Amino acid sequence: MPLESDVLVCGAGIAGIATAYHLAVRKGIENVILVDERPPLTLTSDKSTECYRNWWPGPDDSMIAFMNRSIDLMEELAEESGNIFRMNRRGYLFATADPDKAEKFREAAEEAERLGAGPLRIHDSIDSDYEYSAQQMDNFHAPVSGADLLLGKEVVHRHFPYISGKAIAAIHPRRAGWLSAQQMGMYMLEQAREHGVRFISGRVEAVETRGGRVVEVEVASKGEALHIGTPNFVDAAGPFVGHVAGLLGIELPVFAELHMKVILNDYLGVVPRDAPLLIWSDPQYLPWNKEEREFFAKSEETRWLLEEFPGGVHTRPEGGPESNMILILWDYKNQVMDPVPDPPLDPLYAEIAIRGLSAILPGMSAYFERMPKPILDGGYYVKTRENRPLIGPMPVEGSYVIGALSGYGIMASNAAGELLATHIEGGQLPAYAKSFSLERYQDPEYRKVLKKLEEESWEL
Repeated sequence: MPLESDVLVCGAGIAGIATAYHLAVRKGIENVILVDERPPLTLTSDKSTECYRNWWPGPDDSMIAFMNRSIDLMEELAEESGNIFRMNRRGYLFATADPDKAEKFREAAEEAERLGAGPLRIHDSIDSDYEYSAQQMDNFHAPVSGADLLLGKEVVHRHFPYISGKAIAAIHPRRAGWLSAQQMGMYMLEQAREHGVRFISGRVEAVETRGGRVVEVEVASKGEALHIGTPNFVDAAGPFVGHVAGLLGIELPVFAELHMKVILNDYLGVVPRDAPLLIWSDPQYLPWNKEEREFFAKSEETRWLLEEFPGGVHTRPEGGPESNMILILWDYKNQVMDPVPDPPLDPLYAEIAIRGLSAILPGMSAYFERMPKPILDGGYYVKTRENRPLIGPMPVEGSYVIGALSGYGIMASNAAGELLATHIEGGQLPAYAKSFSLERYQDPEYRKVLKKLEEESWEL
C-alpha cells in the first residue's frame, strides 16, 4: 500500500522539527512525515551557542517582531515542560574600549527600542545604576526587557569586575539568554509524534510534480525506494537547503559559511558561572610574545596571525553551577564553502579563540602556556545576502522552504515553524511574513533597503 502524507518535511534539524511540531500540535494536521538520513538534531542544530535574543537591527521591525514571537513560543514550551531545556534570561553583554563604539551602542539600543525590543536604560554613574541588576540567573520569566547601557569604567566594573579594565562601556540586552537546543528539539519532536508525526530515516532523492504542483516524493530508505504521495513538500534541509530545492529546479539565493566553536574546561574559573553571554566588540591583535611574532612573520602561511582580527569573540558558561565548561566562538574567517557532512576544522582555532577572548577576560591568559584539551566542533551558517531567512512558498505549487536561518536557527525555530505551518494551512499571516518570503527580492521597496540590511546583520 503506497504511503501518503498531508505534508512531507525534508530535514529533521531544529527547523524541520519545529515545522512538524507546529503543523501537528498547534495546527492539528496529523498526517505529517519527517524525513532525514541522519538522527534528528545531529547535523547543525547541535553546533551553535544555543543562545537567543530579540536584539536586532532595522530598518523595519521584522526581525524583532519575529524573534519576540519566537521567544514567546519558547517560553510557553519552557512553562509547559517544566523548563526541561533549561532556558534562562541572562542576556548578552557587549563590551568595548572604544568611545565611538560606546556611542554606537546607544544608537543601536535606541533603534531597537523604537522597533519593539524594549526600553533603553542608561547608567552613567554609580548613583544612577541602583536599579540595575546584572544577574537574572535562570529565571526565564524575568520581566526586564530592552537593554541597559553602562557608561564609564567604574560603572562597568562595579557589575562585571572580571572583564578587562579597558572596557569603558557595555550594553546588556535583556530579553536574551540560552537553552539546551537538543532538549527543546527533542521535546517538540516527542510532542509531534504523540500527535501523529512519523519519522522516516532516509534521503530525499526526487520530488515529482504534475501539472506544476508537487504530487510525490521519492525517499531512499534502508536499501529501498519509498514513493510517498503528498501535496505539500517542505525543504528544511539545513546546509543542503539549496541542493534539495534544486530537485525541483529551483535556485535559492543562499550560501554557506563554515563556523566553529570550542568547548573548554575552565578549571581556573575565569568565566563566572552566573555570567551572561560575554562579547568583546572591538577588533584586536592577538597577544603573542616576541618570539612567537618573529616566528609567524617568517612564513606567508602564518603571517596572517599577526594581522588585525575582527571583533565579536564571545563565550558563555556551559552546564550547571557544578560544571567548569565554557563555550567560545569567534568567526574571524567566515569561510564560504559548499557544505559537506563532516566539515574541515581549523587546528589553530582553539588557541586563537582563547587568545582573542583574553581581550575581554584577561584571566584567560593563564591558559596560554597550558591550555586545557579543547573539544572542537563546527557547522554551517546558511545565509541570504542580507542575513534574513527564507520562509514560505517556493515557485512550484505545494513546495515550501524554511531555511537560511544563519546562526540564529535555534532562537528563530519556533516562530519560523509556526510561520511556515500557517503558510501551509492557509491561515492569516503575521506582518513580518513578507520580509522572509522568497518573493521579497521582486519588491522594489525591499530592494531599496537591502544595502542597509547587508551592512547591519548584527551577526555573532
